Amino acid sequence: MPIKNFDELIAKVKGGPKKTVALVQANDEHALQAVIAAKDIVNAVLVGDEDKISAVLRELGENPADFNIVSVPEGMHPSVKAAQLIHEGKADFLMKGKIMTGDLLKGVLSPEADMKTGNLMSHIIIAEVPGYHKLLCVTDGGMCTYPDLEKKKAIVQNAATFFHNLGYDKVNVAALCAIETVNPKMPETVHAAELKRMSLDGELANCYVEGPISYDLAMVPEIAEIKGFDCPCAGDFDIMLAPEIVVGNVLGKCLVYTCGGRMAGLVLGCKVPIVLTSRGSSADEKYYSLALGAGCCK
Repeated sequence: MPIKNFDELIAKVKGGPKKTVALVQANDEHALQAVIAAKDIVNAVLVGDEDKISAVLRELGENPADFNIVSVPEGMHPSVKAAQLIHEGKADFLMKGKIMTGDLLKGVLSPEADMKTGNLMSHIIIAEVPGYHKLLCVTDGGMCTYPDLEKKKAIVQNAATFFHNLGYDKVNVAALCAIETVNPKMPETVHAAELKRMSLDGELANCYVEGPISYDLAMVPEIAEIKGFDCPCAGDFDIMLAPEIVVGNVLGKCLVYTCGGRMAGLVLGCKVPIVLTSRGSSADEKYYSLALGAGCCK
């Protein structure tokens, strides 16, 4: 059953077993605020420099002794230490703290971390948008720059599997383009049509892909009808597949900063979800992302 908003997601997470997040380089004020706010839905292991983490906790009015702080041995990458906690069963998923995204992923993808699955890693934005009846996913606006057909297939599969782990049986995917017809001079339209075929032939599990399709037709059934576009799920899509990173990034930010939506972000395709939001993200956004990561953990 579709999840309508973040409040429903949080209620769902509270109804399941409590998961543990490993916060990498935990001396990050907003990330710690999110962890503190989410203590009723997740446990946390704070990975990094104990003195720095303790100092931020005190600034937030917290007692460091109340938290599970794990120091990183000299010479060890903090992401590798966090991954070690995953392998030891002491954490279920990861979260970015005060560390650059590239540095975080470099550590996660290192042989010592042993977090690779062989699958493509991709980013999803989950938005709660006023006027839309359920949570909406935009992918990929954060990692994969100009994906070819095979990478788009992997991006769709990552997102569909994510929703499946949240309890969805099947999700609707809009392969966004500027037009609704295949034009060989516009590769994204060719990719969209092929992804639709794959979903109909069972090559893509747990999802139906419609495309090529423009954003207005995907979101407004009346426009699809006026244009004579036969789409059974117009106005009921779960996932917006962006043709490339700029579209995904701009669309995700428009839904939040112009449309007044609430947003969460995750990286998928690794052995566990990684909560990854912008450096400018609020504590609330990181809180929703924590709930999202906990909700889709196996």
